[in-house]
Order: sequence, then structure tokens, then C-alpha cells
Amino acid sequence: MLGRFDPETRMTNPVVDATAMPAYGFGCEIQAADPAQAVARVTAALQAEGFGVLTQIDVQATLQAKLGIAHRPYLILGACNPALAHRALQAEPDIGLLLPCNVVVREAAVGRWAVVFMDPVAVLRLTDNAEVGRLALEVRERLQRIGARLAQPAARPV
Repeated sequence: MLGRFDPETRMTNPVVDATAMPAYGFGCEIQAADPAQAVARVTAALQAEGFGVLTQIDVQATLQAKLGIAHRPYLILGACNPALAHRALQAEPDIGLLLPCNVVVREAAVGRWAVVFMDPVAVLRLTDNAEVGRLALEVRERLQRIGARLAQPAARPV
């Protein structure tokens, strides 16, 4: 699998050249047969770092239902680590306006899925609260570990 290594996130991003990634996110590519399999892999990886998925928005279905527009599979997962969210709410009561952490799971090509994480440091810069800044760094590190694990080829049964 070809890709470009991003030293800041320590992840290879084979979906989009690292220079083209948005300043507010980072990601990786995974292989999966369909959206359900891709979301299941991402959800399991999130759970390993203490995150749950609070919401799942099916953008493809919404665009089809509301506008009659056909679109590749595109899902937005609202991921939350309850312990970290609680700390953020204690530090900044209205921080919920910037939560949860969005994770996009979208079809890049048949059998290939882009997984793009919102960069909490970029988003939470909207507040100047030092504790929120420290939490944002911690959340970013966890999301980067998730992405790095997802980017590793899946083990094949022998």
C-alpha cells in the first residue's frame, strides 16, 4: 500500500496526500467489503481507547432521501470518551458545543475506506482554557493511536 508518512501524526495516509489533508483532521485508509464492516472496524478501534459511538449519520442516505442525490457511502460517527468528556465539561461547561469528536468513514474506492478524524487540538483552539488544551492533546494522541492501528494490515487467518 502506497502512502505518505506524516511525522506529526506518525501515520501513513494513503487516501489523500498528507499535504492535501485538512488542517482540522488526519486519517488513514482501511480495507473493508462494505460500510458496515468499515464502521465495525473503526468502532472496535475506538472502543480500545475508551471511546464509544454516540451518533452515526448516514450522509449518503440523507442526500438520497432529501435531495435525490446519489453519493458514495459516507458516514459521520460521533465518538466520545466519557471520562475525557466529563473532564472537559468540568473545565468548560459549554464545551459540548464542540463535542463529540467526529470521525468520517467514507468510501474512497471499491473495498477501500478513508477514515478521517477531527483534530481536537485544531477545533478546541476556539477556547483559551488551558485544561481544555491539555485534554485536546490527550484526545489527539488517542485518536492518532487508533488511526495507526487501523492503518496496519488486518491479520489474515493462517
